[in-house]
Amino acid sequence: MIDRATVTAVLDTVIDPKSGKGLVQAGLVQGLVVENGRAGFVVEVPSADTALYAPVRDQAEAALKAIEGMERVSVILTAETVVKPQRRTASLSPQAVDQNRPKAPVPTDRPAHVKRVLAVASGKGGVGKSTVSVNLAVALAKRGLSVGILDADVYGPSMPTMLGISGKPAYEDGQMVPHEAHGLKAMSVGLLTAGNDAMVWRGPMASQAITQMLTQTRWGTAEKPLDVLVVDLPPGTGDVQLTLIQKTPLDGAVIVSTPQEVALADARRAHTLFEKVGVPTLGLIENMSGDVFGRGGAEAEAARLGVAYLGDLPLSASVREGGDAGVPVTVAVPFGEAAERFDAVAAAMIEALSL
Repeated sequence: MIDRATVTAVLDTVIDPKSGKGLVQAGLVQGLVVENGRAGFVVEVPSADTALYAPVRDQAEAALKAIEGMERVSVILTAETVVKPQRRTASLSPQAVDQNRPKAPVPTDRPAHVKRVLAVASGKGGVGKSTVSVNLAVALAKRGLSVGILDADVYGPSMPTMLGISGKPAYEDGQMVPHEAHGLKAMSVGLLTAGNDAMVWRGPMASQAITQMLTQTRWGTAEKPLDVLVVDLPPGTGDVQLTLIQKTPLDGAVIVSTPQEVALADARRAHTLFEKVGVPTLGLIENMSGDVFGRGGAEAEAARLGVAYLGDLPLSASVREGGDAGVPVTVAVPFGEAAERFDAVAAAMIEALSL
């Protein structure tokens, strides 16, 4: 078994270019997790230094992977957020103490040069949310919009496979340059780590990764801003969802469900989360509709929730084959039934988001 002491010793052989010390001694290793042949941590540096430390991150990954018995390594480079300390007050009354407590986070501005942010959620895993995200994004791009897609499922990133992309993004002027495929600008934690790496992160580390990809990716420019950023959320209503809500105003959410009640119950919870934080649910999509899972459950649920029903997507071999091959069905079979249905959803999103 690989112990923590071995990992920290190896990390101290990687030198911090500013202090000349090893990474651990320099205090750059945050949230280190070592277990079952896996290691992961975050390197947090000032935003101006991200390009300087990108090679350091790569060196740390290589050093850990060289440890005998090490199976998976995850190293995320992220920029720290500087918070100005509050001025102390002379009074120690309960009112003064309450005033000095940190306030609940509120959404900051959208990522630079991004007009709209659209979340695709499910509540439950395995309902085809990522497939819907990719094909909806492509359908929006085919209608002439500039579209980006952020794979926010840090524990199970699927965008590299579904879009046929690989390799770490380049860094320019302290920002990551997203990969481009099928008319989309794409970023995923799967591009920052090896394909078989497991994300052995607790919530704060996952949140840091989302923050980095959201705010430190060059999604657009002043001359050519991104019309819409589609965010493929992980299942559930946990840290990643809350981080996204806190970091950027969401213009709307699409919820994906299969027809059966076990999936609809989780879709209902996702809608409740968005409702509580003031994010409009733009509609429900019924995926894998047909004989196996039934039909009509999402349409009835949409009526109960008072939100739009965006249609059903039947089980289709072409959809699965496109995802496995890295060529979404909206590209592989552009005039097929599935592509037409995604185009209809894209048209509804353009109207709902005033694009």
